[in-house]
Amino acid sequence: MQPLVSIIMGSTSDLPVMEKAAQLLDEFQIPFEINALSAHRTPAEVEHFSQNAATRGIRVIIAAAGMAAALPGVIAANTTLPVIGVPIKGSVLDGVDALYSIVQMPPGIPVATVAINGAMNAAILAVQILSLSDTELAQKFAHYKSNLKSKIVKANEELKNIQYKYKTN
Repeated sequence: MQPLVSIIMGSTSDLPVMEKAAQLLDEFQIPFEINALSAHRTPAEVEHFSQNAATRGIRVIIAAAGMAAALPGVIAANTTLPVIGVPIKGSVLDGVDALYSIVQMPPGIPVATVAINGAMNAAILAVQILSLSDTELAQKFAHYKSNLKSKIVKANEELKNIQYKYKTN
């Protein structure tokens, strides 16, 4: 089975966040791979990965990084594939540094960027991109979105049963 999505993280310490992306891709039965590559510690490997991803059948890359967060941009600079950046919350600036690093790319080198620790939304965006050329996946995704709506409608109904002294509805 050839992977269609590549999840790349700067360090395996990002795995607890990136597992959400892997779980969603699994749910949609989308083949994927997960690797740890560092823009600063393994730059040659990052360049090789980026330049060869498309020829290996990869269609979308999800790249996570914290702090200086160069990884998504370096990957985007070396591939024509869509790159989705996931800023990882760090200890000093709570991920805002990573968010700014990923979202502020120069013209011609875009990185679609999700929220800090937003791995699930990165996977959803990857599913949406893949759905453009896969009608079966598009139908699965439409069903997924419909279920999200149903969950909120149900939750709202359940809120009506919660009692407070001054609650009016």
